[in-house]
Amino acid sequence: MLVPFSQLQDDARVWIYPSDRPFRSEELPLIKEQLEGFLDQWTAHQNALEAAYELPYNRFIVLAVNQARGEASGCSIDASVRFIQSLEEQFEVALMDRMNVTFKQGAYLTHKSLLDFKALCKAGSVSKNTIVFNNLVDTKLDYDQHWEVPAAESWHSRFIKS
Repeated sequence: MLVPFSQLQDDARVWIYPSDRPFRSEELPLIKEQLEGFLDQWTAHQNALEAAYELPYNRFIVLAVNQARGEASGCSIDASVRFIQSLEEQFEVALMDRMNVTFKQGAYLTHKSLLDFKALCKAGSVSKNTIVFNNLVDTKLDYDQHWEVPAAESWHSRFIKS
């Protein structure tokens, strides 16, 4: 059952899928339509999941489930992964590759492989104050408070030159 993202409680479970490129303006209505269709029928053990989504920066897909109303099970999580993979194929984007880092450079978002990100850190092009997206957050509260953070406050800090 699709609900507004703002309606979910702080302990809602969150999954973040970063795109390797911004979604094009002509793709956004199609992506939204497919997300809404999937979330509206998403179930766990034949019970509807109360779910929501966001598309921050037209660059990420954020899915969330109200765990108090029904937990996402292994099968329902597998269904969401298959759905995300179908979006990857249809829109020719990479959403599942966890070996990439997205961060801010001024007003722009940059998406680099982890190896390239490490090299930028080593060269001093990325500092402890660079805003990075910590896609490992797993609750709505963490997403709201700790998703966009200075590199020094995330797992990315291990790569920053002191």
